[in-house]
Amino acid sequence: MTPHAPPTAQNLVISGWAVSSPYGLGRDQFTTGLHGHHRAVTPLDTTAWPVPYTEAGLIPGFDIKTVLGRKGTRSMDRVTAIAATTVGMLLQEYGTNLTSAPEDTGLVLGTSGSVQSIMDFTRDALTGQAPYLVDPARFPNTVMNCPTGHSAIRHTLKGPNVTVSGGATTGLLALNYASRLLRGGHATTLLAGAAEEFSVQRARLEHVADHGGHSPEPLGEGAALFLLENAATADAGHRTVLATVLGCRFRAFQHTGHAATVLGECIDDILTSTGHTAHDIALIAPGTPPGILGKEETAALDGLDAPRLPLRPLIGDTTAATAAFQLAATLATAADRPELTGRLALVTALDRDGTTGAALLRLGN
Repeated sequence: MTPHAPPTAQNLVISGWAVSSPYGLGRDQFTTGLHGHHRAVTPLDTTAWPVPYTEAGLIPGFDIKTVLGRKGTRSMDRVTAIAATTVGMLLQEYGTNLTSAPEDTGLVLGTSGSVQSIMDFTRDALTGQAPYLVDPARFPNTVMNCPTGHSAIRHTLKGPNVTVSGGATTGLLALNYASRLLRGGHATTLLAGAAEEFSVQRARLEHVADHGGHSPEPLGEGAALFLLENAATADAGHRTVLATVLGCRFRAFQHTGHAATVLGECIDDILTSTGHTAHDIALIAPGTPPGILGKEETAALDGLDAPRLPLRPLIGDTTAATAAFQLAATLATAADRPELTGRLALVTALDRDGTTGAALLRLGN
């Protein structure tokens, strides 16, 4: 392993990012759409997508074989393709000196897996002439860590390979897991983020899920990946520090009405442990879930006087990729506003299954 000292809470940095979103492939499309407050949720072709929704935030024109080629994509599902594409974009721009030591570079990806792949494979086993007469090449798609493993193999990443899942908090869980791996000296560089796909089966399940009395929102898809390393490694690779990860906190709540209190505890804890106060926060990227959870998040943030980034109404409910997109929006905003350099940004997330989380970043060098 490359002889760099493990990062501390003061020098664990984000030095690059890539995104595949309903605005298109790449940071430029995402940043332009975000800054223009353009709504990327568009009408659905119900012939191609027989779902109980009339609109969704799809990656425009995303076709697996067109984007990744035919080699190795015959049985690839959508979420794996989205993850592999985004990892590839990140490495293409920043990774010229990462893959020279692939055992030092790993991937921590948050995902819900592909419910479409799971249900399709199960259907084939039940409706075929025999349960074992299924396409074995499609079985890996039913395992939640398929997008992570395939992305690492495709792009020759031989360091730690981890999959995490936690609903809307998934992106922050991946960021925290990667931070722990780096601080423990298990890798020199990690790609961390989250991915989500739009599919017929996901749409049908989400439509009948309990949304706390609120109508289901349009669904979105995409991925956001971030390059994490210590400041010295970033400097040696001639990469600019975009943000310093000061820490993450997570808690669980049993009743929705307690979510504000629990999220408030996460925020208070992370501020206290890093020696900051609420007045130091200059930018907030909330999850803005619908219904009661959204009100609880607003209540938890009421005492914070900082502008907020409204992303979810623009790209839809991206579920596992939600918090990763919020982090991407934070970096995109900071790049356009130099006055935020050195200031703090807060990313928050709440999931209807009872988890909440917060991440605190110092923007810029």
